[in-house]
Amino acid sequence: MDKKKLGNSDLELTAIGFGAWAIGGGDWQFAWGPQDDNDSISAIHKALDLGINWIDTAAVYGLGHSEEVVARALKSSSHKPYVFTKCGLVWDEKREVSNDLKKIRSEAENSLRRLQVESIDLYQMHWPKPDEEIEEAWGVMADLQKEGKVRWIGVSNFSVSQMERALKIAPITSNQPPYSMLNRAIEAEILPFCEKNNIGTISYAPMHSGLLTGAMTKERVANFPQDDFRRNAKNYQEPLLSRNLAVAEFIGAIGKRHGVSAGVVAIAWVLHHSAITGAIVGGRSAKQVEGVIPAATFRLPDEEFLEIKAYLAEHVA
Repeated sequence: MDKKKLGNSDLELTAIGFGAWAIGGGDWQFAWGPQDDNDSISAIHKALDLGINWIDTAAVYGLGHSEEVVARALKSSSHKPYVFTKCGLVWDEKREVSNDLKKIRSEAENSLRRLQVESIDLYQMHWPKPDEEIEEAWGVMADLQKEGKVRWIGVSNFSVSQMERALKIAPITSNQPPYSMLNRAIEAEILPFCEKNNIGTISYAPMHSGLLTGAMTKERVANFPQDDFRRNAKNYQEPLLSRNLAVAEFIGAIGKRHGVSAGVVAIAWVLHHSAITGAIVGGRSAKQVEGVIPAATFRLPDEEFLEIKAYLAEHVA
């Protein structure tokens, strides 16, 4: 697989990485519903066996559980992928999640313990909230890097002005924003800024949390578990749901020309942008991973990228 250097780091990433949000399991504020840990471990093993060389998780995914599952999977694998995680979202004994950038040092220690690693390859500030705590928090991130507890430091969901503030304190290796055909907000300012300043971009939700996989239906949406956060997400409500499923059908037809799924086309569309270093792709089973692995190598021909561009201009505001 081709690899691409992440920003100012020495990390050479495959085009897609394994996203570990859903494998955190159910019963928390931003869950995807129940998840079997054995399925999660099989999914990670399959991704690594097929050549994926990085995993992205976060402390808050499953309130620590995703990091623990990642550690279990790596313990039983001969592969040594890069391990990325995030901080800044904390929880209490009632399992209620809140933004807090004053506990990053203790969060890092807890993530190191749960992941069972000596150093985190990329440590990312999950959200720039509270905004007034960004400078102090980024200083702590830089200290953790100097101490060797983390190798590289990045941000997630930051605006240009927030990245500019952080850059006055220490270099930013990467930004992790959402990016898909249904969410293109970062194109105007954030991607050009990152490209200009050698900040790598690893985008999340390239298939918009399952909407663009080609496997989503109105029936599936109606039957989501009660603790699946997507039940209340605007893009899963009408009239956007019908529009979005039509987008998936359109790109599915393009995928058929190449023997790949709509999801693979959606990921390839994200990777087509020169500022994108890699895309984070979730997998809840080995079968799901096998379905998206072609995205690691499939690239959209220019004429089909333009075909999609024209469709989106007409159908997606």
